[in-house]
Amino acid sequence: MRLNWLIAVIGTTAVICTNALPAHARAFRVGSLLCMSSPRIGLILGSAQELNCAFRSTNPPRQYTYVGRIRRLGLDLGATSAGTLSWAVLARNSRIRPGTLRGNYVGASANVALGPSLGANVLIGGSRRTIMLQPVSIERAIGLNLAAGVTNLTLDSRGRRSVE
Repeated sequence: MRLNWLIAVIGTTAVICTNALPAHARAFRVGSLLCMSSPRIGLILGSAQELNCAFRSTNPPRQYTYVGRIRRLGLDLGATSAGTLSWAVLARNSRIRPGTLRGNYVGASANVALGPSLGANVLIGGSRRTIMLQPVSIERAIGLNLAAGVTNLTLDSRGRRSVE
């Protein structure tokens, strides 16, 4: 029963955040963001993880690196190993430059781990709130954990590398 309630809350939050971009703003899929996370220990009311991220733009093919920190506030019990988080990146226009993803993202998240971990993060923000990290991200790690709450992701740019 509680799991169904948690899934309903996450689904509702995903719909709300998906509609957060104004209706007149067409969203372009501009690439993907892959983040490697540090191990996480839930502190009952929240947790924090350091991230090293790579954004791969689709056109032109470029790679930009970011460092970040993800903080969760809410229920967070247990621990997980270092893992990965990945998002499709949507933006109001297709022009992505170094540092475009820099900024703060806010939304909801949930994670369940009984050995392999499965998680979802719904985040919007960035440069003038023009960037949306795909409504549901994929989070992979190993551990024993239950987490749900409000999430804040902060990204800072590290530079550009060409992708070949």
